[in-house]
Order: sequence, then structure tokens, then C-alpha cells
Amino acid sequence: MIIKRDHYLNQLIASQHNGLIKVVTGLRRSGKSYLLFHLFGDYLKEQGVSDDHIIKVDLEDRRNAPLRDPDALLTHIDSKMVDDKMYYILLDEVQHVPEFEDVLNSYLKIENADVYVTGSNSRFLSTDIITEFRGRGDQIHVYPLSFAEFMSVDNRHPIEAWSDYYTYGGLPHVLTLETPKKKIDYIKSLYSTVYINDIVERYKIKGEAELKELIQIIASAIGSPTNPNKLANTFKSLKNVSLSNKTIDNYLTYFCESFLTEKAIRYDIKGKKYINTLSKYYFTDMGVRNAILDFRQQEENHIMENVIYNELKIRGFQVDVGMVEHRTTDKEGKTIRKQYEVDFVANQGSQRYYIQSAFVMPTDAKERQESASLLNIDDSFKKIIIVKDYIKPKRNEEGIVTIGLIDFLLNPELLNW
Repeated sequence: MIIKRDHYLNQLIASQHNGLIKVVTGLRRSGKSYLLFHLFGDYLKEQGVSDDHIIKVDLEDRRNAPLRDPDALLTHIDSKMVDDKMYYILLDEVQHVPEFEDVLNSYLKIENADVYVTGSNSRFLSTDIITEFRGRGDQIHVYPLSFAEFMSVDNRHPIEAWSDYYTYGGLPHVLTLETPKKKIDYIKSLYSTVYINDIVERYKIKGEAELKELIQIIASAIGSPTNPNKLANTFKSLKNVSLSNKTIDNYLTYFCESFLTEKAIRYDIKGKKYINTLSKYYFTDMGVRNAILDFRQQEENHIMENVIYNELKIRGFQVDVGMVEHRTTDKEGKTIRKQYEVDFVANQGSQRYYIQSAFVMPTDAKERQESASLLNIDDSFKKIIIVKDYIKPKRNEEGIVTIGLIDFLLNPELLNW
């Protein structure tokens, strides 16, 4: 099964010979290695680059354990570079190499070296690269399969395939497994033996049980505003466990740094400022989220909201959670303040979209409820409601556009309808 990932491949192609270290980040098993070694490697060969000028090192492979020593890795790469033609250096899971920044820096000044690396932890990569390379690193973030990528290898009708997508997620290997049991076993094994273990080992976590409890709480409440203080209270009331705000904040950061989750901050639309009191956490893969809950809690409306968030991020949007305040006065002249939530404020350059995720809108009253927050925004940016129904796009008298979920996921141009 060949899954095309043109969105990311084109980014790699466009970044060739730009004098920067190309850093491919993302959740483990999301397809980074396949993208770099196979899709990009095949592209290079199609362009006439010979095999001996494509230096590949899989640092996750135990057979390459000696090359995790930085000096041994340098010696190995140098031994392969025997002329002044361009060499493409592809290193997979470079975080296994201590002082990898020094190794990569060593090739920045070599004109016939074009370096590409993958890694599975944002703090270990992005932050260090920003510090060490001082703007000489170019990051490409890879997500699990989008619904469009999922459908590129699935011959079913999208409505039929949707239930598999929101249940088992978009990790590429899942698509090769034939039965629901095999899919579930694979994802649950990844979660327990790879994702959690990585966090525990990397950050030397002593309270592994509390770490797992926390991510279960986050998974069961996707799309719900929260903060460390609220989560500490939840631990105390439900688990009778005292966990400090600082510890919870650290754990939430570890989840994000490992690409299991992403944090969406609240944004005051009228006040044009961020509000850090509450945030939302979304999962980068729905199969992993469902595995955390043992596939017992699958509310399609909340999962749909998470999928929309991921799709916007894949398309390159900065995505915040919107808040708009509406003020009125009562009969006594007292000011009444009411806050409305906008699910997503999506920004990309000069573009902005206000987006509501509404699972169903069976009545006019429900439509008015979903539109209320959008109607209280007084700027001219496009306002959109995405519904699960398989409908044709429509625009009401207030200019609010309603589109179907499947069309939104498969047609990036639909936001401009």
C-alpha cells in the first residue's frame, strides 16, 4: 500500500539546498520515516541522484546503535562523502544521538551537504534547534493521515469510511491491518509501550499512574476548557489524589512535546488578546485518544471537533479557541455580560475564519444557538458552521456559511465558498 503524502513531500522538495537543516517532527509512527526515506528518497532518485549520494541512517534501528555516538556518526557520514557532488544526508530519529546539534552544525558549512532529520519530541528538537542553529533549522511537522490521505487508499464511500477514521485514527500502519481487533491491539500497544514509556523515560516520571490518569481525563473531555487548577480539583474529587498544579502543568507540557496532544489557547476576539486562564487540549490522532480510553468513550460530536482542529493545523493554520463578549442592560440599567465561545479562530497570513463545529442542527432553534457566537463578531472575516450532515454548502441572510464535514475534510477550497 502506497500512501501519497504530497503535502509534506512538496515541503521537503521546496526546502532543498536552502542552507538549513530540515527537521521533520511529529508523533512516533505517524509516517516521518516513510516520508523521508521512501517518498523523498524515491523523488531524489527520480531526479537523477545516485544511491551513493543519498546517505540514510535509521538511528532507531538497533543495528545502528554504534552510530548513536556523535563522533562515530560524523565519521560514518564523512566516509561516504568522497567527491564534491551534492550529498543528501537523511537521519531518522536523531534524538537518539547525544549532542546531535553539534553533528548537524558540522554540515551547515559544507556546501555539498543537504541535511534532513526526523525526531519525535519537540523540546528535544524544535527548542534546541532554535537555540543551537539560530534560525538555520527549517521544521516540517507531520501529522497522522488526514481524512483525504486516508481516503486516497480507501475505496469506500467517505461516509462509510468516516467511522473507521474517527475510531482507529490515521496512523499509517493501521490501514494495513485487516480486522478491528488487530487495529485496536496495535494502537493500544503503541500507547502503552511506546508513547507513555517515552514520556516516563525522557522526563524521569515517578508518578506514572498519575500521568496515565491525567491523560485519560484529558481524553475523556476533548474540547472542554480546562487548566491545571481545574484538573487538580478533578484529581482530588474523583481519585482522592493530591497532585500539584505545577506537576499537572508539567505533564500537560510533556504530552504536547511528545506530539500526543496540542494546546489551543483562548482568544478574546473583541479585545484582541489571549486569555491564559483556560485552554483546550486536542489529540493529534483519534485512534490513540480512543485507545487511552480503551475504546469505550467515542462521542462522535467531540471527536468531530478534534478532527476539524487537526485538519486546520495540517493546512497550516494557527488555531485558537475564540471568546466573544456581548454586553446588554437589564430593566434596571445594569450591565449584563455574556460570553460566547467560538470553537476555532483559524489564522493564516491575512486570512481568518471563525468556525463552529455543530454535529447536527435539526431545528431552527439549534441553528440560532450555534450561530449566536458568530453573530456577535463585528468584523468581516468569514464565519462558518461545519455539520456532520452530508449537505451542499449554503449561506444564510447573515452571511454565515454552513458546510458538511466530509466536504470540508476532502476539499480545502471549500472554506472560500
